Amino acid sequence: MNQRVVVTGIGVVSPNGVGVDSFTKGLKEGKSGIRFLKVLEELQFSCQIAGQPDLSELLISSYFNELELKSLQGSGLLYGAIAAKEAWSYAGLDKNIDTDWGSGCIFGSGHAAIDVIRDGIYKVDASQVKRIGSTLVQQTMESSISAFLAGYFGLGNRVSSNSSACSTGTESIILGAELIKSGQADRMLVGSCNSSGPYIWAGFDSMRVTTRKFNHDPEKGSRPLSASASGFVPGSGAAALVLESYKSARLRGAKILAEIKGFSINSGGQRNGGSMTAPNPLGIKRCIQNALQSAAIPSNHIDLISGHLTATMGDFGEVSAWGQALGLSKNQFPFIHSLKSMIGHCLAAAGSIESVAAIIQIQEQFIHPSVNCEDLDDRISDLIGKESIPQKSIDRELNCIAKASFGFGDVNSCIIFEKCKE
Repeated sequence: MNQRVVVTGIGVVSPNGVGVDSFTKGLKEGKSGIRFLKVLEELQFSCQIAGQPDLSELLISSYFNELELKSLQGSGLLYGAIAAKEAWSYAGLDKNIDTDWGSGCIFGSGHAAIDVIRDGIYKVDASQVKRIGSTLVQQTMESSISAFLAGYFGLGNRVSSNSSACSTGTESIILGAELIKSGQADRMLVGSCNSSGPYIWAGFDSMRVTTRKFNHDPEKGSRPLSASASGFVPGSGAAALVLESYKSARLRGAKILAEIKGFSINSGGQRNGGSMTAPNPLGIKRCIQNALQSAAIPSNHIDLISGHLTATMGDFGEVSAWGQALGLSKNQFPFIHSLKSMIGHCLAAAGSIESVAAIIQIQEQFIHPSVNCEDLDDRISDLIGKESIPQKSIDRELNCIAKASFGFGDVNSCIIFEKCKE
């Protein structure tokens, strides 16, 4: 079988907007969700700014009741559950009374519920095992989020959680799309989440890969494609998508937001300059080209690239790889931007949040800005031209967006989203 795969639902919990409407407004306005966090200063972090979703108790209670929230103690789990519930509702779906054997879930996570694990360890060390409680395991296992969502919605097809560092969110979408394309599922709830807080971000701070120059000017801190980029700003959040076969979506009269035309996942094998923390440029190039081949489209069909682009020294290498993979001249190069300029690097959640942003741009026909790159890296502008990098929101006809993510461990993923044609 070779089923067409479409997107019928989206949900998002982002540092610059919780919920699709708020997030869309933030994208159009180039709104930053990066803030100074006093707790990071008190803990003597070098980078004291971060992108963290703003969730009030009132907002949280509008999604889940008190009993349900007991299973969602880690911030990442909560973010993921809220995004998934919005996506499911957006697709016009309800919770199933009986098991829905045609619907499944692949929902990824990176660092989740570390604070919950910490509290459990403290109790063990204090010989207070009986006081840990009965929900520790279900909150801290790697599949916590997918297990919760399967039970909440009554999903009976494949249910799993993936984890591939910064590539997790994009990979989860591809894994779900493969099941639908091959006819193994009618519908998949996919996405990813990542928790907030110092326990999550401390390791990156100690690696010196986060910026430390903008603690007093947080919104200027995340600077992908910029000559003054000095490291990424950590972030957190979640996003979810409902994927469905075209046939299923049409039969139930669902609104189709976009079509997934092609995709690719690979690894650079940590060779040819690739390592645990740096990508093999040949791996990136092959991943992009394989996605184009899967979509059966020429490279000049792409209107916009949603890059991984983290505001590190890897930005130039990524843009170079895109140039080589597409084989287009400077004046043919499509627009390219980075959502991380507004929300920071949301780690395992990055790819899914950026994919939701891509779908919103196809629906609303605009390109969100890549902010904080007024001082473009000369090497990048010489390679693709300044006109390819939008620094303000642009109303533009969009038919095709390429979204790629590249993660620690030299793992890569790329999706081609397209406006759905009947």
